[in-house]
Order: sequence, then C-alpha cells, then structure tokens
Amino acid sequence: MAVRSIRLYGDPILFAVSEPIAQIDDGVRGLIADLCETTREPGRAGVAACQIGVGLRAFSLNIDGDVSYVINPEIVELGGELREVSEGCLSVPDLFFPTPRYSYAKVRGMNLDGETIEIEGEGLMAQALQHESDHLDGWVYVRRLTGENRKAAMSAIRESSWFRR
Repeated sequence: MAVRSIRLYGDPILFAVSEPIAQIDDGVRGLIADLCETTREPGRAGVAACQIGVGLRAFSLNIDGDVSYVINPEIVELGGELREVSEGCLSVPDLFFPTPRYSYAKVRGMNLDGETIEIEGEGLMAQALQHESDHLDGWVYVRRLTGENRKAAMSAIRESSWFRR
C-alpha cells in the first residue's frame, strides 16, 4: 500500500474515459489498496484511479472516516433536489465552486471478490459518488459549472501556481 501522488488539472488522463476492470488480479488488488490509502489522507472524501495515473474504473471514498471502494461503478439512481453545493477537487487544489449535484445518489459496482455491491447516500456521500463517477468518465467538476462560475473557475486555474502552462 502506498499514498500516491494526485494528478493535477491539465494532465490528459483526467480527461480520458477510464477502462472497465475485466479481471481482479494482484494489480487490481494493489490499485485498490493504494486508492484506499491515498484517500485516508486528511481532508479527502474520495480519489478516482485516474487521479493517481491509472485509467481504470475504480474509486475509493472516505466519508466520516469510513473508507470504501467500488470497482466498475455505475450510477444507477440520482434523486432528490438538484442543487448547487460548494465543491473542490484534489486535482484542482484550493479552488471551490458551486457545482450542481443531486442530493441522493446510488452506485452499483463490485468488490475485490467480484460480488455486486451498492453504495448510496445523501449529502456528502451523494456528492462524492457523483464527483468520483464523473472522474471515471473524463469529467473534472469544473466541466459541470456554467456561466460566471465556469469563467471564474477557468481563470483561477490558469492563474494558480500549480497549473502547468
């Protein structure tokens, strides 16, 4: 297990659709261990595999100290109110913008034993499920922003010290 470096906005892997995991092997077990360890770092609610440089469909979550993961997740239900919530991203450090998210989400995928699992929730859990699922489809949260929020986010990214020009 290792805490892996987070890829930053501008890295092409963050904009690519991640590939499904076809077989659970030692490489996938190591990926999940690294994802979970990376997500345990303070202030982290989730990490998608692409954020650590692996283009496979998996992510880990850390909601209220409960670390979990999903392999090949699919959003199977969104519900409740669609509202703007303050959102940030490890790949877009120190920037937070109002992002439209549903108040409820359910994801279905599998665990390391190949068993079907579902994770669902409201509030931060719903937001994290949507955010991490977006990463696997090549979407960084700023892509969900509109109007002035989008302009402000892109300007802030270009002006940040971490953005590679």
